[in-house]
Amino acid sequence: MQTQFFPSRTVSVYMARMFLVRSFAVLAALVLVLQALDLLGEADKILAYPGNGNAELWTYVTLRVPQIVARFLPFSVLLGTLITLITLNQNSEVISMKASGLSAHQVLAPLILASLLVAAISFTFNERIVARASDTLDRWEKADFGPLPKDKALQTNVWVRDGNNLIHAAEVRGRGATTRLDKITVYDREADSLLQIVEAPTARLSPQGWTLTDATRFKVAQGTSEPMGTITIGQDIRPDQFTLAQVDPDGLSFMALREAIADLKDAGRPTRALEANLWHKISGPMSSVLMPLLGAVAAFGLARSGQLFLRAVIGMALGFAYFVADNFGLAMGNLGAYPPWLAAWGPFLLFFLIGETVLVRTEE
Repeated sequence: MQTQFFPSRTVSVYMARMFLVRSFAVLAALVLVLQALDLLGEADKILAYPGNGNAELWTYVTLRVPQIVARFLPFSVLLGTLITLITLNQNSEVISMKASGLSAHQVLAPLILASLLVAAISFTFNERIVARASDTLDRWEKADFGPLPKDKALQTNVWVRDGNNLIHAAEVRGRGATTRLDKITVYDREADSLLQIVEAPTARLSPQGWTLTDATRFKVAQGTSEPMGTITIGQDIRPDQFTLAQVDPDGLSFMALREAIADLKDAGRPTRALEANLWHKISGPMSSVLMPLLGAVAAFGLARSGQLFLRAVIGMALGFAYFVADNFGLAMGNLGAYPPWLAAWGPFLLFFLIGETVLVRTEE
C-alpha cells in the first residue's frame, strides 16, 4: 500500500487537469444557457426605460453573469467531478490506481486539492466582483434601469416608523451625524386614520431631531395644503434607522458586511440573519471541496457491472441533497430558527460526514 497521500506527480496533475477542465466547461455551458434565459425575461423591463438599447442589455449581462457564476459554480464542480470519475472508471484507470496500492482517499486526493483551489478562486471572485455587481444591479433595478446615481453610498426608498407615524425618505446619504435625507414624506397617523401628510425636499439631523426645510403640510380631512417652513420631527429616530434600514448581504463583501453587523449591534438591533449570511460567504465557496467526496461513489465499482449509471445517480443525488440542505439551513438562519454558525456550517459538516461514511463503508 502507498504511504504517500497523493498519487504520483504525473497522475495527480492529470486528474486535477481533467477535473478543472470539465468543471469549468460545464460552468461555461450553464452560464451561457441561464444567462440567455434570464435576459429573455428581463429585456422588456430594461428596454422599457426611454433611451435604453443594446448597450444597456450588455451592461445587464455583465452585471448578471457574475451572480450566475457564483450561484452555479458548486453545481458545475459536482458535475465536473462526476464526469471525471466516470471517465476514469470506464477507462479502468481507477482500478489500475487501486491495484497499485492506492486507497480511495488517495485516488480522490488530487481532486480535493484542485477543489480547494476552486474554493479559493470562488471566494476571491465573490468578494471582488460578485458583491460589487450585485450592489450595482440592485441599485439599477431600483432606478427602473434608468441612469444610476453617482453616489454609490446612496440608499433609496427607505421607510422608518416613528410611533404611529411613517417616514419615507426617497434618498439617504451619509452616515451618523452627517446623514442627510432627501425627498421626505411624513405620514401623520392616529390609530388607522391618516391625519396629514408632510413633505420636504431635505432633512438633516439636529440636537432636537430631524430638521425639515421648506416643508409643506396637506390636511387630509380639509383637503388643503399649506407651507410650514422649517420644522423638526422624530426626536427619537436614530441615523442608523435610515442608513442601516437596508443591509443587503449579497451586495457587501465579507469585511463590509462584518462592519455593518457591528454597527447594527451597537445600535441594539438584531443581526442573527446577517451573521448567518456572513459565515455563508465562507461555507458557500467551501462547498466545492465536498463535491469530490460526494461524487466519489461514481469512481469505484466495475464499469462493466452495469451499475455505473446508478452510482452516478447516487453521487448526483448526494450533491443536490447538500444544496437543498444548504439553502434550507440558510433560510432557517434568516428566520432566526438556527444559530448563525449552524445555519452556515451545519449542512457542510453533515454532508462531509455522510460522504466519508459512504466512502469508508463501500471502498476502504
